[in-house]
Amino acid sequence: MTPEQWDTVRRCAAGEPMNSPPVALIIDSPWLPGYLGLSTLDYLFDSAVWLQANVRVAAEFPEIIFLPGFWAEIGMTAEPSAFGCRVSLYPDRTPVAHHVIRDMDELDRLPQPNPLTDGFLPVLLNQYRRLEPQINDAGHVMKMVAARGPLTTATHLMGVTNFLLALKLQPAATHRLLQITTRLTREWLAAQAGALANVEGVLVLDDIAGMMSAKDYQEFAHPYLKEVFDAFPGALKMFHNDTDNPVAYPLLPGLGIDVFNFTHLRPLAKVREMVGPELCLLGNVPPLEVLAQGTPGDVAAATRACLGQHPAKRGLMLSAGGGTSPGTPGDNLRALVHAVRQGAG
Repeated sequence: MTPEQWDTVRRCAAGEPMNSPPVALIIDSPWLPGYLGLSTLDYLFDSAVWLQANVRVAAEFPEIIFLPGFWAEIGMTAEPSAFGCRVSLYPDRTPVAHHVIRDMDELDRLPQPNPLTDGFLPVLLNQYRRLEPQINDAGHVMKMVAARGPLTTATHLMGVTNFLLALKLQPAATHRLLQITTRLTREWLAAQAGALANVEGVLVLDDIAGMMSAKDYQEFAHPYLKEVFDAFPGALKMFHNDTDNPVAYPLLPGLGIDVFNFTHLRPLAKVREMVGPELCLLGNVPPLEVLAQGTPGDVAAATRACLGQHPAKRGLMLSAGGGTSPGTPGDNLRALVHAVRQGAG
């Protein structure tokens, strides 16, 4: 993103009034290489291709703030790779991490990874160090780093079903696992911030926190997410969870976050009511049925509906109700921007 775009994100997150809500989208390898007709392998592992691809989409959509911006990632496999997960790679889709443990009985053989040395993590850190000067020369800044959250990482190690069963049947072991994955999340974000010149924000993505009851969320999710966010005092904190479960919404301000990206399945006005007046919302046009598969007219209608549910001139960045889906056409992204302009007029 440009310095001006980062300033917009910062001001919007702080609750400053805006003439119109900025348009901001989370983008990563599921969307970007396919949109540009690139091999996923080239995008992920050829740093020149990665750099040029991010510069190209930023130039094509100058009115959209892409989050976190120039994201060096290997799909969802970066954090699991540090634990020794086998990773399968494909030319036309994102990588897949294979489970490294089957149940909590194998927890004792799980290492505590070092993000400076283990898995893909040092490769990505090196990419940031090498390419940040060229990113700056292209007119962009690296102000935000991102990581999968501790619960999501845990499920990549053993599977969603096995993790959720263990949460109920082996709670003590589940806490031990989450202590390990929480430490990695903290240290991975810190390592990325240390590899770059002037990071001011963190993005944590954790959908598994939305697959729990209110009681289980408070025991197994909230404390560990808060530990991650508390490790970055003064940073702009953004949280992504697009599962259709609102039990945690009233508790989200207690995480100390500034921005929340949420599902399109919950009405924006209701989400605002549940999270309170201060949290900046990042949402919530349907990412698949509308942005990816709909027409520009569908996008415009969904955008108008969002704006109609949030008349306040503060606390909203218009976005997808989740990340940008593979196959999302450029015309629909342009329709999103145009509809916001019309709404502001």
